[in-house]
Amino acid sequence: MNILGISAYYHDSAACLVKDGEIVAAAQEERFTRKKHDFRFPANACNYCLEEGKLKTSDIDIVAFYDKPFLKFERILETYLSYAPVGIKSFIKAMPLWINQKLWMKEVIKKELNFEGDVLFPEHHESHAASAFYPSPFKRAAFLTLDGVGEWTTASYGLGVDNKITIQADIKFPHSIGLLYSAFTYYTGFKVNSGEYKVMGLAPYGEPKYVDLILSELVDLKEDGSFKMNMKYFNYCAGLTMTNKKFNKLFGGPPRKPESQLTQREMDLARSVQDVTEEIMLRMAKHIKKKTGEKYLCLAGGVALNCVGNGKLLRENIFDDIWIQPAAGDAGGALGAAMFTWHQYLNNSRIVDEQKEIQKGSYIGPQFSDDEIEKYLIKNNIPYKKYNKDELTSKVAELIGYEKVIGWFQGRMEFGPRALGARSIIGDARSPKMQETMNLKIKFRESFRPFAPSVIEEKISEYFEIDRPSPYMLLVADVKKEKQKTMTQDQKKLFGIDKLNIVRSEIPAVTHVDYSARIQSVSKNTNQLYHEAISKFDAKEKCAVIVNTSFNVRGEPIVCTPHDAYKCFMRTNMDYLAIGSFILDKTEQTPMQEDIDWRKEYELD
Repeated sequence: MNILGISAYYHDSAACLVKDGEIVAAAQEERFTRKKHDFRFPANACNYCLEEGKLKTSDIDIVAFYDKPFLKFERILETYLSYAPVGIKSFIKAMPLWINQKLWMKEVIKKELNFEGDVLFPEHHESHAASAFYPSPFKRAAFLTLDGVGEWTTASYGLGVDNKITIQADIKFPHSIGLLYSAFTYYTGFKVNSGEYKVMGLAPYGEPKYVDLILSELVDLKEDGSFKMNMKYFNYCAGLTMTNKKFNKLFGGPPRKPESQLTQREMDLARSVQDVTEEIMLRMAKHIKKKTGEKYLCLAGGVALNCVGNGKLLRENIFDDIWIQPAAGDAGGALGAAMFTWHQYLNNSRIVDEQKEIQKGSYIGPQFSDDEIEKYLIKNNIPYKKYNKDELTSKVAELIGYEKVIGWFQGRMEFGPRALGARSIIGDARSPKMQETMNLKIKFRESFRPFAPSVIEEKISEYFEIDRPSPYMLLVADVKKEKQKTMTQDQKKLFGIDKLNIVRSEIPAVTHVDYSARIQSVSKNTNQLYHEAISKFDAKEKCAVIVNTSFNVRGEPIVCTPHDAYKCFMRTNMDYLAIGSFILDKTEQTPMQEDIDWRKEYELD
């Protein structure tokens, strides 16, 4: 039984192939088109999944789409009617795509894929719930889904037992924790649906000055985590913006203009909405525990990418353990829709052992053989040196020790928004200058943005206040006290962005201003090569932690192909590229003409 799951037409389109219950392949469309958060039909991702599964379209039994378009259209239509005539501009802008395309999703899918079989439409939050529970290692667990909005639902919880999931309660639009966070993302000058993680990264620079105001004016929060939002402050129901003039007045001014200087106000706003979000997540989790009595909790939906909230949830010990879908946003809906079809619709059994999840470390994207990589290098006259795997990991460990920045392109690409050591840029976590170097000279992004550590799984608790693996970079924990450096009295007096350049620990490049880190633990079972490289660095330098950031520059998707990797390598101040069995030295490369043009366009030195 071959099932193709698809998510499309909102943001982060993706496809996933499930073959007799096994997740064979999954990828986001943006990786192929090079258009970040590409929402169009995932034709390239579908083709990749079929190729990986050695299938033709005629071999597909069922296509599962991640939500119900008619139900979503009903919500949009009812919302516009209830606010009419306000929002007519937004209505006119939205309708053509619905009338011409989205309402005819079954026909669109059949035409795009040249497919004649069955097309199923689980509800949006069913797809999220399925993506959370079915790949998890748990035989039974509660689940919590949180996002902006699906059809009507914005949050739900329920129970997964064996091969069945049941949603027990939900919160409906326009009341949404995801849209609340997006409203503050918009107001602080970042892009909605992509800048939320910047707000999370900015929060530790601020003080929670606006928490009481948010809870008294914007959100009526109940003890069980349910809430209602005061819609007089928000514009997203009928307008083209998230907030309105009343919101501006409440918080003392208009939204920050994108790319303008960040002030203490934005930092305090970020901290405040982050604190409120964490409080909502904790209250919901306590209520779910009370209602279900389950030992485990599974999470999905875009809000489940809030790794700070996840870390706090874990530390509260409400549940014995939690499992978070690594592609928690809409992309993961493709995987959830396919898994929902296999287990819930077709009633196939599920075999789990409470230990091992079935998502293979989320390394389920495209890969390229050494032959393919070498052909590309030779064809383009690119100088390189070839190593066996043992030599390659030794060389990379040595280069990290010299504080070199390395592009790491190995094995199957990750599914989800995080680079997990397949398409990563890596460096020395002990270097005080590494965060600034990577942000400004490699990623070309805001200086305040923190970087994540990759740590070998066996030593995670030696460096961080956490007692279990964190394979998907979805849990935040503090750096161990004994690894921290005490701040001076003068340093403690610093505010906002002035906190940035203080060396806080033995691994300053991955220690955020509040001593926290967004951890990725590396397992030899799912990524042996990356584990080996870090282990050799540890043996040589007595440090089992390195910096890991996604292999891309600001505004671009993570690299997918050898060509993407080489272009990104040449456009930045990376020192080396480790791609397959080959290492490329920047000093030996001939500058690319498009590299020069690109740097001019972005006015980079």
